[in-house]
Amino acid sequence: MAEYDLTSKIAPHLDRHLVFPLLEFLQEKQLYPDDQILKSKIDLLSKTNMVDYAMDIHKSLYRTEDVPQDMTDRRVEVVARLKSLEEMAAPLISFLQNPSLVQELRSDKQYNLQMLNDRYQIGPNQIEALYQYAKFQFECGNYSGAADFLYQYRTFCTNSDRSLSALWGKLAAEILMQNWDIALEELNRLKEIIDSKNFSSPLNQLQNRTWLMHWSLFIFFNHENGRNGIIDLFFQERYLNAIQTNAHHLLRYLATAVVVNKRRRNMLKELIKVIQQEQYTYKDPITEFLECLYVNYDFEGAQQKLVECEKVILNDPFLGKQVQEGNFVTVPLRDEFLENARLFIFETYCRIHQCIDIRMLAEKLSMSYDEAERWIVNLVKNAKLDAKIDSTSGTVVMGTNHTNVYEQIIENTKQLSMRTYVLANNVASMAVPVTQVPTIR
Repeated sequence: MAEYDLTSKIAPHLDRHLVFPLLEFLQEKQLYPDDQILKSKIDLLSKTNMVDYAMDIHKSLYRTEDVPQDMTDRRVEVVARLKSLEEMAAPLISFLQNPSLVQELRSDKQYNLQMLNDRYQIGPNQIEALYQYAKFQFECGNYSGAADFLYQYRTFCTNSDRSLSALWGKLAAEILMQNWDIALEELNRLKEIIDSKNFSSPLNQLQNRTWLMHWSLFIFFNHENGRNGIIDLFFQERYLNAIQTNAHHLLRYLATAVVVNKRRRNMLKELIKVIQQEQYTYKDPITEFLECLYVNYDFEGAQQKLVECEKVILNDPFLGKQVQEGNFVTVPLRDEFLENARLFIFETYCRIHQCIDIRMLAEKLSMSYDEAERWIVNLVKNAKLDAKIDSTSGTVVMGTNHTNVYEQIIENTKQLSMRTYVLANNVASMAVPVTQVPTIR
């Protein structure tokens, strides 16, 4: 399943610290040789200050207790630099650790800066040192300290670019600490800034949106409301454009979220449209399953792709999250995906067949005859489908349910008023007043 692994496509859009959880997952799944994963970890660590961790991996990779001299020297440099930054930021850190002094701060940044300078001789140098100290803490792997200091730094920062950088760092730290509620708040705050900020170029803004969607995968597939969140974000026009322009592989996660989210079935039509548009650029078993079922009505192909979908989900760092339930380990998203995918197959098959052979349907659903019969009975009961099961002949007979003409008219004209209003506004906004017609001089 390594051919469906997206780590190489996702990693360039992540902070290097966020790549470590992906490598840990791949190492656990043994998709690649263990030595290859360990070398990748060391390459990543060489660009951070997590020297002790790099030493441990080096010992594990080369099965020795000795480490290169450059690692030892690097550790000495890191400790010295950390001490130096801590001393430079000490006055401001001491102030922030005193609750009675912190109460003097107001929502006005200019007042705070002036007050710190006049009363405590804390100026721009100490504030900049706090940022560098927080950044260094993050590079050392102390995500909790980094998150606190970056939050405090943003209360004093007047540079919008530096404040945005600090917010990215705060988001990464919360993700790595698995504080999903706080991480979601930071994600929404960051999105608001990206959408409202005047970037130096549209390309820069596109890149920020692309990064945001990749980082959001950690949150959306761990937060309890994440499946709604990813659909709400990825289907926004500007972010969907970013996917189609810069990150086609994110369609896997959007498609999975739509399949497992029963309340958002209304987005399926739009999703199929996007999958069709991008089929020559990106495809995997999950997108191909939907294409087979809803575009080609290829039930045999959909059945084959469903088997591959299960393997893809189990070997994806975001989709294959395991949960311990008693003595058993389950993958909730895999189970929900298969359940809903089988429902899609059943519903689509029912639309074009009036009498369905249960044995043949069981084969299409990759289930035994008894399992398929029980599944169909429960489905008919819970979904209140107009269908009857003939146990003697082993068939499901679908009832006919034609919508009367009045219901069709009501459905087709339900939003006519709103569409007319929007159309009228668009026409009015496009009309150019006579006084504004350009003249030739």
